[in-house]
Amino acid sequence: MDTKKLIALVVIVFLGFWMFTDPAGLADTSKSAASSGWDLTTQAFSGVIDFVGAMD
Repeated sequence: MDTKKLIALVVIVFLGFWMFTDPAGLADTSKSAASSGWDLTTQAFSGVIDFVGAMD
């Protein structure tokens, strides 16, 4: 079995187990991860906008 497929299978099994044993914890973790990802994206775009604006 390919290593990538094995890792993907382990992650899927872990997330499935987590979903059935602690769905509220998985939801909270997903929400905080999505929020952090959005904050990082907005900071990156702000940095690019500031950089391009400073090139004038």
